[in-house]
Amino acid sequence: MANTHVFTHLDQIFILLRDWLVGFLPGAARPAAGVVLGVIAIVCLFPGLFALTTVFERKGLGRIQNRLGPNRVGPFGLFQPIADGIKSLTKEDVVPLSANAGVHFLAPLVLVVAVFMGFAVLPMGRNMVLVDMDAGLLFFFAMGAATELSVFMAGWSSRNKYSLLGAMRAVAQMISYEVVLLLSAVAVVMIAGSLSLPKIVDAQNQYTGIFPHWYIFTPWGLAGFVMYAIAATAETNRSPFDLPEGESELVAGYHTEYSGFKFALFFLGEYLAMFSISGLGTTLFLGGWSAPFSFLAFIPSWIWFFSKVMLSIFVFIWMRGTLPRLRQDQLMNFAWKFVLPFTLLNLFVTALWRFMGEGWLRWVVCSAILAVAWVLMTRVGMREEHFGPRRYRYAE
Repeated sequence: MANTHVFTHLDQIFILLRDWLVGFLPGAARPAAGVVLGVIAIVCLFPGLFALTTVFERKGLGRIQNRLGPNRVGPFGLFQPIADGIKSLTKEDVVPLSANAGVHFLAPLVLVVAVFMGFAVLPMGRNMVLVDMDAGLLFFFAMGAATELSVFMAGWSSRNKYSLLGAMRAVAQMISYEVVLLLSAVAVVMIAGSLSLPKIVDAQNQYTGIFPHWYIFTPWGLAGFVMYAIAATAETNRSPFDLPEGESELVAGYHTEYSGFKFALFFLGEYLAMFSISGLGTTLFLGGWSAPFSFLAFIPSWIWFFSKVMLSIFVFIWMRGTLPRLRQDQLMNFAWKFVLPFTLLNLFVTALWRFMGEGWLRWVVCSAILAVAWVLMTRVGMREEHFGPRRYRYAE
C-alpha cells in the first residue's frame, strides 16, 4: 500500500504541486491561477525541449554523416543552444523597405502562438491536460490551420518573389497533407466515439493480459498511423518533404527576408509543431500516456507520454539524415494519388471493423483489404503514374 501511495504521488506530482501553489490564493482566484500555472509550464517546458533537441539533432546528423557535430560550447557542446539564442537576440533585424512591416512582424508571432495553443488540449499524463474540452481534436486542428496563414503572411509581406513562391509551395503542401491528417484522425474518432483527447486515451488504456489496446495494434490503426506519420512529416516541413525551404531553388523559402529573432521564432515554431504533432499522434494511436505493458503501469504516466514523443522526434531526425528530398511534383502526386485514396479506404475498413463485431473474421477481412490495396497502389498504380525514381535524359 505504501509503494502504491508513492507511485500515485509521483504520477500526480505536477497536479499536486499546482494545487499546493494555488492553495495560497482566495477560492475565487484558484481556477484562473491554475490555468496560468499550466500555461507557464507549457511555455517553459517545450522551448526547453526545443533547445535540447537542436543539439541532439545536430549531433545525430553528425554521427550519421561521420562527423562530431557541435562540441565547442560547454561540455560535449550542450551549451550550443544558449550561444545560438544569444546570436539570434543580438543579430540585426533587417526588414526590406518594400515589405509590409506590420504583417512581416506578425507572421512569426502568429505561428508560435498557434502552435502553443495546440498544446492546451494534449493530455500529457493522467489528469494532465490544460483544457479538457469535448471537441479538443477539432480545436487542435483549428489551431494547426492558423500556421498556414502565418506562412503565407510571411511570404506575401516580404515583397520577394522567392519568399512568395516558397509560401505558395508551403501552403499547397500543408493543405494537401492536412486533409490526410484530418481523415486519419477521423478513423480514431469512429472507434473511440469521442472528439475528446483524454477520452481517446482512456479508450486505449485497457489491457488483455499484459498487452495494451492501442489502436496501432489493429489493421486500420496501423494503416492510419502510417498515413498520419507521412502527413505529419509534410505538415512540419521535415525531410524528405522540406520543399518549402529548398535552398537550391528558393534560398530559404518563405522566411528568406527574415533575420535575427524573427527567424529564430520561425525555427522555434517549426520544432514546436513537431512536438505538437508527435504528441497528437501519440494520443491517437500509441495510447497517449498509458504504459506499453500492464506491469509497467506503476511508472508515472507523464514519463510514458514524453518518452513516446521523444521517440517520434528521434525518427524525424533519423529520416532527415537518411532520405533525399523529393521533387515538388512527386510530393503533390504522392499526396493526392496515393496517401489520400489509401486514407479514404482506411475509413471504410474502420467502419467494417466497428460493425463486424468481435472475432478473428474482422482481423482477416480488414487486413486483407488493406494489404491488397497497398500492393495494387504501390506496385501497379505508382508505376503507371510515374512516381518512381528520377530518370535523367541528356542531349545527344
